[in-house]
Amino acid sequence: MRSFIFPVAAILFIGVQSAVAQPVGVYDVSGVNPGDGSTYKGAVGIKTNGATYSVLWRIDGEEFEGTAIGAANVNGSIIFGEAAQNDTALAVSYGAGDNFGLALFVQQENGQWKGIWTYGGSDTIGSETWTPQ
Repeated sequence: MRSFIFPVAAILFIGVQSAVAQPVGVYDVSGVNPGDGSTYKGAVGIKTNGATYSVLWRIDGEEFEGTAIGAANVNGSIIFGEAAQNDTALAVSYGAGDNFGLALFVQQENGQWKGIWTYGGSDTIGSETWTPQ
């Protein structure tokens, strides 16, 4: 995996209501890079940081840091705001060298987060799954 196409540049998780509380925790990561379709595995940790979330990926010996804004499904509408217990979605931004990206993820009822992502200047998408450790 090339670091400039690291899995999640910005992650938006638009999820279903589930018994799983906010995304804080440590997850195993598996994904597919856009373009070449190569796969990767690693881990990601999420913690609250005031009104936002801090996100740290460890993939193939490299670390990538991001900041996220939470969102929740409230009466059928996705509402973005400060980090909260009922967050089922995240919008995460990160930098990897001189690049950036965007991803859309959905929290699954089993506690996983699944989604698609891309990076700045790309015309293809990849996918990523977070599984609670």
